[in-house]
Amino acid sequence: MKVVIVIDSFKGSLSSLEAGQAAGEGIRRVFPDAVTQVCPLADGGEGTVETLISGMGGTIRELPVTGPLGETVNGRYGILEDKTTAVIEMADAAGITLVLPEKRNPLYTTTYGVGETIRDAIKEGCRKFIIGIGGSATNDGGVGMLQALGFDFLDREGQSVPYGAQGLEKLADIRTEHALQELRACEFHIACDVKNVLCGSEGCSAVFGPQKGADDAMIHRMDEWLANYAALAAACSSGADPNYPGSGAAGGLGFAFRTFLGGSLEPGVELILGETKLEQKLRDADIVITGEGRLDGQTVMGKAPIGVAALAKKYSKRVLAFSGCVTEDARACNEHGIDAFFPIVRGAVSLEEAMERTNAARNMADTAEQVFRLLSSCKQ
Repeated sequence: MKVVIVIDSFKGSLSSLEAGQAAGEGIRRVFPDAVTQVCPLADGGEGTVETLISGMGGTIRELPVTGPLGETVNGRYGILEDKTTAVIEMADAAGITLVLPEKRNPLYTTTYGVGETIRDAIKEGCRKFIIGIGGSATNDGGVGMLQALGFDFLDREGQSVPYGAQGLEKLADIRTEHALQELRACEFHIACDVKNVLCGSEGCSAVFGPQKGADDAMIHRMDEWLANYAALAAACSSGADPNYPGSGAAGGLGFAFRTFLGGSLEPGVELILGETKLEQKLRDADIVITGEGRLDGQTVMGKAPIGVAALAKKYSKRVLAFSGCVTEDARACNEHGIDAFFPIVRGAVSLEEAMERTNAARNMADTAEQVFRLLSSCKQ
């Protein structure tokens, strides 16, 4: 028997690989000769770097970069085993969790540190980038990132505009001649699960601005500045399309990647599953195991376990899911490729007890064991 195990991390408890290894332990209690292949799973959000590095091999690199408020923070990214692919979470350099709630103000927050991270990876020999852009504190249209990569964003006096959305107010000219030459040989794959455009009622300022500290007046001004930015960008790139779905991701960072760096905006789960070559591993599986910390009605809205199930069903594989908790509306998952799902918590315990790593791993192994005992008895 071959079982391919692809479980998303249980946030704050088990990593993707820890959850998969625990499930594999339970399966082998019943089928000692079973081949259990544990594969990393992430959606491009928090934990993607650790998941891909631990599951595919590689190293974590740390470096000081410019944080969202211009201070120095400890940046980090991964370089895969091929030495040419970098895995980056923009939130490590420009994430909203790096800014205290009382200091959140998109007029001043910058993506400059994201560009510094990319620049360092280029120096290290990377030419392929997998970048998650969720959880940003910014609304600068990605200008800070591009400035760090050598692009010039100038005011009417020919001076560089300041950090943050406030810089867009002064923006009068964009020049590309000083951009890093190595960028021409780079490819950027952006994990982007939002479809928001750059400007307007569905744009980044209106939809995401409030959670980043913007009031109504600020939202209106930032939206106008971004529209002007998009018009200036069109003179530099024929691909400048502020209405392209995902352009508004991370305060316009999606627009910057697509317009100036030729980046592709891709659903996070599909991007990660493609990079890990999961489809090839599923073809000869007998059973596929997936799951996440909480299985509910939202899981079917493009979350990682449904991506796994969709791939498995291309080859008519049986798909089981294990989860920390399961809600009543999780039965929608049964209509999207998950044949059966099982909560692993085995008694009335506190959330802290359930999430404790040792307890969660034991519960995962014990639950997987009992499910496969049932499968074993059905075969007899």
